[in-house]
Amino acid sequence: MTLHHLDGHVFSFDAGALCLELLLTGGPGPVAARYEVLDRVEGLLAWVRDCRLAPRGLDRELAVTPAELAAVRDTRDALWRLGLARAAGDALAAEDLAVVNGAAALPPLAARIAPDGTRAWAPGATGTGLLGTVARDAVELFTGPYADRIRVCGAENCALLFADTSRPGRRRWCSMERCGNRHKVRAHRARTPRPGDGAGETAG
Repeated sequence: MTLHHLDGHVFSFDAGALCLELLLTGGPGPVAARYEVLDRVEGLLAWVRDCRLAPRGLDRELAVTPAELAAVRDTRDALWRLGLARAAGDALAAEDLAVVNGAAALPPLAARIAPDGTRAWAPGATGTGLLGTVARDAVELFTGPYADRIRVCGAENCALLFADTSRPGRRRWCSMERCGNRHKVRAHRARTPRPGDGAGETAG
């Protein structure tokens, strides 16, 4: 996904899973709250348009009630806490698991084969179906091969969560365009002597 930071920086970010992409809509706590968009249905539809759900166009078909929007927001906040706990190696809170498992039990969005042979979404897509789809993705992530690769970006001032799906499994940054590059710049500056720092002087 393409992210727009509050400082104006635009960069690409791969969360590694649909359920972790939902965390980009805001969340609990003062940092994530600055990006909150699930206070309105339009914010959820904008996320649907940009996330990895395919085929495109679901945002134009999706019907979301205020109650469904609230349920998506509650599940997202639970996913934030579960993701942070998993990244830290802590126990997963029972109440957050109950929220996600309850959402995963909902019927997911239905796909169909369109007359032209392409994949399409079945009519009648709802916020409940979207929630069920995202929560089932979370179950797959937290119980699958990448469960031990749920990480927080290594930058001190970044809290983005991602699943490292790379083959080496050594991903540290949310994006090399942003945090990875900034780390390289800081490391270079730390290695480069500055005028007046005594480099090259001999003891006398």
